[in-house]
Amino acid sequence: MRTHASAKHPHDDAPDTAEDFRRLASLPPGQLRDTLREQIIEAWLPMANRLAGRFRNRGENYDDLRQVAAMGLVKAVDRYDPELGNAFESYAVPTITGEIKRHFRDHMWTLHVPRRVQDLRNRVRFARQDLSQTIPGRQPTVAEIAEHAQMSEGDVRDGLEALESFTALSLDAELPGSEDGYSLSDALGSADPALDIVIDREAVKPRLEALPERERAILYMRFFGDMTQSRIAEQLGISQMHVSRLISRCCSRLREQVLQDAA
Repeated sequence: MRTHASAKHPHDDAPDTAEDFRRLASLPPGQLRDTLREQIIEAWLPMANRLAGRFRNRGENYDDLRQVAAMGLVKAVDRYDPELGNAFESYAVPTITGEIKRHFRDHMWTLHVPRRVQDLRNRVRFARQDLSQTIPGRQPTVAEIAEHAQMSEGDVRDGLEALESFTALSLDAELPGSEDGYSLSDALGSADPALDIVIDREAVKPRLEALPERERAILYMRFFGDMTQSRIAEQLGISQMHVSRLISRCCSRLREQVLQDAA
């Protein structure tokens, strides 16, 4: 059965816009609907900025990331259906994060390269675009680009090389000289890190099941429901300090028990 979106959120500072979304869904196109839509977007913009902050220091300008995150937020607001019963952030977070990841996929190098090389590439690219309008019919020379962009010819060559090396070679590409379809991926090998996660999960599962019901519920809300300690305390009717102590005690006990089992 469909229910209205809950006003409670796993983030303490999440705005309560459940009623606004229901009103938005019922309004016809017009100024009133546009104004309400803008108010909702503005209310959730801090969350979009926080998500953009998670991708800092990855070679992209933070202001650009915020713009991309804002675009993802707009898409989430326009596509969200409150009648499905899910809180808005449960739909918006993956939508915004996915938009940022697509931005990196479409606009950034497959592998990280030094900022200097990225800057040279951009300066060379813009110079070539400007010169192509004044010298049609051929590509500008290295010397012409260097003069236009006020760069050394060596830096221009580095920028040109970066322009041609924006993407990585596919692991499915056939190796040179191979006649039997032998690809680069066939020559690589590594341990699957997911196996360690499976082992850890199976090791802790029986110990989790042996915990008292309240402790299991607290761990589930904190680590699977992404709820803050204050929200858990409010739901269970206990203090945040008590919740903190229970989480710390349970995690320590589980760690010791799993290590003892391994020994």
